[in-house]
Amino acid sequence: MTQKRRIVAATALVCPLVSLLAACALMPDRSMSDRPQPVNYVASQDSIVTDAARAHPELWPQAASPSAMTDAETEAFITELMGRMTVEEKVGQTIQADISAIKPDDLLTYPLGSILAGGNSSPGGNERATAQEWVQLARNFRAAAEARPGARVPLIYGIDAVHGHNNVVGATIFPHNIGLGAARNPELIRQIGEATAIEVAVTGADWTFGPTLAVPRDDRWGRSYEGYGEDPEIAQSYAGPMTLGLQGELRSGERIQPGRIAGSAKHFLADGGTTGGKDQGDFAGTERELIETHLSGYPEAIDAGVLSIMASFSSWNGIKHSGNETILTDVLRGPLGFNGFVVSDWNAHGQLPGCSNESCALAFNAGIDMLMAPDSWKPLYENTLAQVRSGEIPMARLDEAVRRILRVKVKTGLFDDDRTYEGRVELLGSPEHRALARRAVRESLVLLKNEGSVLPIRAGARVLVAGAADDIGQASGGWTITWQGTGNSRADFPNAQSIWEGLEEAVEAGGGQATFSADGSYTDRPDVAIVVFGETPYAEFQGDIDTLDYGPQEPLEILRRFKAAGIPTVAVFLSGRPLWTNPEINAADAFVAAWLPGTEGGGIADVLVGDAQGRPRHDFRGTLSFSWPKTAVGEPLNRGQVGYDPQFAYGYGLSYARPASVGTLSEISGVAEVVSSIDRYFVDGRFVAPWSLMLRDDGGEFRLGLEQQGQSPRAAVSARSGDGLAQESARILTFDVPSGQTAHALISAAPVDLTRQANGEMAIAFRYRVDVRPTGTVRLTLGDGSVDITSILRSAPIGEWRVVKVRLSCLRDTGAAIAAVDRPWGLQASGSMTVAVEDIRLASNEGDAVCPGA
Repeated sequence: MTQKRRIVAATALVCPLVSLLAACALMPDRSMSDRPQPVNYVASQDSIVTDAARAHPELWPQAASPSAMTDAETEAFITELMGRMTVEEKVGQTIQADISAIKPDDLLTYPLGSILAGGNSSPGGNERATAQEWVQLARNFRAAAEARPGARVPLIYGIDAVHGHNNVVGATIFPHNIGLGAARNPELIRQIGEATAIEVAVTGADWTFGPTLAVPRDDRWGRSYEGYGEDPEIAQSYAGPMTLGLQGELRSGERIQPGRIAGSAKHFLADGGTTGGKDQGDFAGTERELIETHLSGYPEAIDAGVLSIMASFSSWNGIKHSGNETILTDVLRGPLGFNGFVVSDWNAHGQLPGCSNESCALAFNAGIDMLMAPDSWKPLYENTLAQVRSGEIPMARLDEAVRRILRVKVKTGLFDDDRTYEGRVELLGSPEHRALARRAVRESLVLLKNEGSVLPIRAGARVLVAGAADDIGQASGGWTITWQGTGNSRADFPNAQSIWEGLEEAVEAGGGQATFSADGSYTDRPDVAIVVFGETPYAEFQGDIDTLDYGPQEPLEILRRFKAAGIPTVAVFLSGRPLWTNPEINAADAFVAAWLPGTEGGGIADVLVGDAQGRPRHDFRGTLSFSWPKTAVGEPLNRGQVGYDPQFAYGYGLSYARPASVGTLSEISGVAEVVSSIDRYFVDGRFVAPWSLMLRDDGGEFRLGLEQQGQSPRAAVSARSGDGLAQESARILTFDVPSGQTAHALISAAPVDLTRQANGEMAIAFRYRVDVRPTGTVRLTLGDGSVDITSILRSAPIGEWRVVKVRLSCLRDTGAAIAAVDRPWGLQASGSMTVAVEDIRLASNEGDAVCPGA
């Protein structure tokens, strides 16, 4: 371990002798400890835990929730309230629904305790809803909950505000955690937590699912950017300050202050340690590794008073954490001393053996206090209630969970309902918060190379800016407005400054001239060029990759063109992880890892552009919190491991005060150029390996491979290349099917597992243009599942490109074997039809995916 754990002794709870004497008598006996003693309610014959995944509490370090979390006044209030609650109301407290699948009026019947706005959920399904619409949504749900007869227990409303209040147009978007980890500044983290809490409170939410304390050990993981670094030392130094920033300090007998919100440390445990960097995968390792690396900053967050913890989708040696009572109860409630509540991840309980999204006593008995059941909440509520009544879930376990949830609601101030900040939409993207975000950008930048002292740029220079410099969506990455961060435009960031806008402002303020040209073309030769490029937005599922090869050729071609012309060039690389970029580093005079900086692009100009004499206005402060790879292979590369040999080591970072020379780097990637794709099938006019097109009719089949793009000899269905949004980017499918028969155009390869993607409500998406309307039935197929899209195609205007998205879960429910998909897309038709298709891929459901016929 890089940091010695503190041993926190349990302290006695002393009740006041006068005013709270009666209250103390109502409280459970704690035997001189302020720590409620849990009971493991999983009967041995029902436990799924194997010896390889059994935690031993005596090996784990000590921590403890502050005594203020369980003060006498709070516990007495809860005891009295629970005495008035029915079993239906208690069960309701343990169920959380997503706003996309529940209406306020549902709360008049179902006494649910919580709602959330998931990554693609928003008021009215509009991801670009105004801040005031978000406020009204919160008020509508609260009003419905308050109108329900019985015990009055307020809702707690959670949201993923993971780099600022990233769901709401106009909010301040801070750098993702990977950039903040490079800053190595705990006080900055505390201030970001405070600003985020205010902006969340403005829109009426009470709770954020953060801080994320993952320690990513394989950078191929699509959530690497959510971790602060590959070593737990950074998360350990940040967990407490971020918790205190979000919540403030807990005080006995008091709620957290208005403008503060509840936090949720996540994802417990080892989500960053899965084999191959697979999201929701398995950590195959020892208990010592689990403690020394992946316990991360959880003890520090608990000591700081974090009010909830989210359990991970992932598993340890084959056993899912959501069903592992030795982790959730024996350890978390034992030596770690956590007194808040544990919430599961999105339908994670449905992944446990013997469980489904609609029923899972196992997760609850193992230690999950609140089940996140976004779209399955109604049957889960009914089944959980039945399991309590039957004794499968003991009443004592239900009471334990409800007490923990109510404790957090009391501390969050939900019973007081003092919402001083709610509705103050002028605080979203406030000048103070934007200035803080700009500072965070400055401090997160890591300088990998600066040959010939091309940086800092003299403010009076002629500067050409190329690439993605004006794309705030790309600079912000995933979890921005939408779950995957895709589909955003400049209009979605009204209180923001792009990297280009920041550079233009700085250069012109110094008397220079700045020009933007996305493709790097120019008329007047510049003194210096800046090329901004990198990864396009993604979140989990979509973000998992096979290798660390950056790949796209266009930025490299621009860099090499400037190099050949003798123009000093600066590369600004946007990414959610270190990637193999040796060719790009070689082609640039200076190379800056800017990570995913968010909405304040001016922070980059602050460091890159000097004053009129070329002196730095701000120096580089960031250092690598992830080791930079020497090859693209992508196997784990972390300091301290045997054979550690990075291109740039953990902790590396040049500055104007600490210059160094970087020689020519090897451009041998170490991987084959062609890799398989789980989520992209037909893109830019080509079938992405290993996928290929197959044409089939009732008489047999004809395979149309990558090398064959002409007509099929069979008359029932044929395919040819055609122009789409780009030249030759589409396939034109012509069906002429004899009466009583069908024909099928489909994409095929070896099976892939899309279970996680279906659980995350991903969709199969494609762009289409109807040239001849169908005379018969047309079905969209995925494996053996299919849905009727005849009406969609018949109603489309002739010759007009459109996009359709169909939820994977919809196709799963019609018979698709989601765990082994070898045919991820197809059109099966009778009669005649001509339709052009392009850009076939998995996509995020941003409220625009459908389930035809449902």
